Amino acid sequence: MKIMNHMINLRIISVLKSKIMTIKKITIASRESPLAMWQAEHIKYKIIKLYPDIEINIKGFKTQGDTLINQSLATIGGKGLFIKELEQALLEKKADLAVHSMKDLPMDIPDKFQLIAISEREDPRDAFISNNFDSLDDMPKGSIIGTSSLRRQSQIKAKYPNLIIKPLRGNLQTRLNKLDKNQYGAIILAAAGLIRLDLKNRIKEYLETKISIPSVGQGALGIEVLSGNEELNKVLKILNDADTSRCILAERVVSRTLAGSCSVPLGAHASISDNKFVIKGFVAMPDGSKIIHAEVKGQKSDFYKLGKALSQILIDKGAKDILSSL
Repeated sequence: MKIMNHMINLRIISVLKSKIMTIKKITIASRESPLAMWQAEHIKYKIIKLYPDIEINIKGFKTQGDTLINQSLATIGGKGLFIKELEQALLEKKADLAVHSMKDLPMDIPDKFQLIAISEREDPRDAFISNNFDSLDDMPKGSIIGTSSLRRQSQIKAKYPNLIIKPLRGNLQTRLNKLDKNQYGAIILAAAGLIRLDLKNRIKEYLETKISIPSVGQGALGIEVLSGNEELNKVLKILNDADTSRCILAERVVSRTLAGSCSVPLGAHASISDNKFVIKGFVAMPDGSKIIHAEVKGQKSDFYKLGKALSQILIDKGAKDILSSL
């Protein structure tokens, strides 16, 4: 059966290739940070592996989110600041596609753009990094943790109220440098970025979801194009990972329903095992004084309904009261 499926997939790819030979060159828009460039290179490699005759170039852009590093995202416009310049590049035909971290992609995508593929997810968990401590449990009262994520802050404060949270902005290397200069006792980062840049050795502890539910879309990459480009769509849709897409889209349902943004401490994480779908989420006050959790299980074919169901349970538990107070 596996051999037959493999042969069928090869035939499908062969047919698709025959239909897209008019595409000779693709330009990828990316942020200029080392991690963003790695992500663009990763997608470039995947395309070349399938279509070696297509020339792939990467064009870097500096976004507002990269330049305004001394202010909280919650106060300057949210994570959408990481993608506006990339989308403008698509509109101006300076690039054919943009590669985004799914956690940075706003919940509502304008009609002129299309999310064509979500690639296989890397480890979605948050990671604890420290030069002095092995875990959150080891940190004494008054220790300083760096993060500018209200999602992370609220969950850490709920479980470790004696720790001090201080803002931390900048790209991954900048944040690590601040830690190494002893400005923080520890910092919290997405494990996926550290793994992708071969910095896995910096991780002292992976934070399981009972400690820190990840950001919606964390660990996954999305490919965005202009709507209506069917020829390019045929090239890129093969890069879509079906199970990752189910998980990410269900998580985004939760965030969209609850008006998730950088100013709202909210997280959702879905996973699939043996066709069983599990999605959990939370909403909290920024200081962790009130936090609401919920979890829903079902078949993966019902991923969208399960995302809606989780949202409703959180609302029934009082999520809207928290949101209205923020």
